[in-house]
Amino acid sequence: MDTTDEKPAPGTFPLPHTSNDLTGKVCLVTGSTAGLGRRFARTLAAASATVMVTGRRENLLTEVVEQITAEGGIAHAVRLDMTSEESIINAVDVTEDVAGPINILVNNAGIPDAQRAERLPTDLIDRVLSTNLRGPFLLTCEVARRLIDKDAPGRVVNIASMTGHHYAGGGAALYSVTKSAMVRMTEVLAVEWARQHINVNAISPGAFHSEMMDGMVDRVGDFSHKLPRKRMCDPAQLDSALLFLCSPASDAVTGTVIKVDDGQLPR
Repeated sequence: MDTTDEKPAPGTFPLPHTSNDLTGKVCLVTGSTAGLGRRFARTLAAASATVMVTGRRENLLTEVVEQITAEGGIAHAVRLDMTSEESIINAVDVTEDVAGPINILVNNAGIPDAQRAERLPTDLIDRVLSTNLRGPFLLTCEVARRLIDKDAPGRVVNIASMTGHHYAGGGAALYSVTKSAMVRMTEVLAVEWARQHINVNAISPGAFHSEMMDGMVDRVGDFSHKLPRKRMCDPAQLDSALLFLCSPASDAVTGTVIKVDDGQLPR
């Protein structure tokens, strides 16, 4: 029986947990067919969690599951369109059917706007808001609702961005708005569900190599020489923050945003 994250009896304090072992946990990672999400899925599987790989590109879903399986992990795939409430609820249902109730949700899926604000067409505005904010909010509430019904603890990790704290321009205004909203969503839902022992935290990465970031470099050129350490970060450098927030080690941490940006942006 998995006793990790059991609620302590009133007036008692359990011994501290320091392990990143996620055996028995079911993790759903949105946008996990490429980029940072793919790394997150592999990292959680390597920590012995059962991982649900999600995304819209079905060929890549199969590819990621096969990669995790080859690495000795356990993974399943379900197609998920973050702009569709029906798809969101279906993904949670499928996860419960094939792997069990979700213990850990990583809200990673996101798309850029990649245009100056005044040039954004309405359909792109709607897609960015739906994918980056509305969808994660609906999914988080759906997962939390089921955890609360089962009186079970859980973890939510929202992937925000340093652009949600500091914006230097460059055609990502709406993306920045949605990531700032993800930070606030983290803070308010942590308060909302503290009594239910659902911890809600966030990670704000800076410039990391990813499908989205590499696309930006293709558009505007390599700017790594302008960064304090003259480099883009490697996705593996997010592993420790992710595992901390998903593991029993962060039992008392909720409503927190961890900035991982290599000193790239001002505070």
